[in-house]
Amino acid sequence: MTVVVKIGGARAVDPEGALADVASLVEKGEDIVLTHGGSTAVDETLEALGQEPTYVETPGGVVGRFTDEETMDVFKMVMPGKLNTDLVESLQNEGVNAVGLSGTDGKLLEGKRKSAVRVKEDDKKKIKRGDHSGTIESVNADLLETVLAGGYTPVVSVPVLGKEKAGGYTAVNADADRAAAAIAGALEADLVVLTDVSGIYEDPDDESTKIDSAATPEEFAAVKAAAEGFMTKKVMAAEEALEGGASSVIVATANADEPISAALTGEGTTLEPDAIAEKGEEVAQ
Repeated sequence: MTVVVKIGGARAVDPEGALADVASLVEKGEDIVLTHGGSTAVDETLEALGQEPTYVETPGGVVGRFTDEETMDVFKMVMPGKLNTDLVESLQNEGVNAVGLSGTDGKLLEGKRKSAVRVKEDDKKKIKRGDHSGTIESVNADLLETVLAGGYTPVVSVPVLGKEKAGGYTAVNADADRAAAAIAGALEADLVVLTDVSGIYEDPDDESTKIDSAATPEEFAAVKAAAEGFMTKKVMAAEEALEGGASSVIVATANADEPISAALTGEGTTLEPDAIAEKGEEVAQ
């Protein structure tokens, strides 16, 4: 079994338990691909350098980062530089022979660069140019499978390799949840998304309303309706993972003993492939 694990980058996420769990699972012979976020660390670094992080809202209401050239330079320093290296170091101390990779290595994660994005400002739709972002279109699964077959544990970070319209590539930012989803789909793996809450809640403010699972399109529609804020992107990524071939997606807390093992045995919110409606199929509301 291959498991793709995504550790969130929020300040409230403690990776220590997850890293020990990775070591335990690897020792049992499981193939683990670890991916990670880091928006909080990027924002803190920008602020330390005297720069303000820029967030924009799309016409569809989704809030995301606008990554200009200076912000992209900070991403390169923080994500594959400090955060990825820190995780590899920690795994080595757990006895795991980890290998750090960014999406630009070996064309691991590749897509088209979006240099301009549509945004909504003051209730008006505008085009904001100079963005360094992209949507992942291909995953070099052979590279990951080769690393895994060699007995190593890959630790994967954005940026990704963005194809320019005029030719050539530029390193660009991409959502870490969606990067993990693309990898899980390409490897036909289970995806465990570890965050600072115990799953997806019907009422985002009430942990007792956690949704245990979704195995039908109707149940998945209820999950999508319940998702708010940061969870909206995680549900979007889960849908992409399942459409891409992932075996399952589990959203669960990172702040638990053996959080990955717990998620794989029923903790968190489990989303099954059959929960995704076929294209053109109507879902009753």
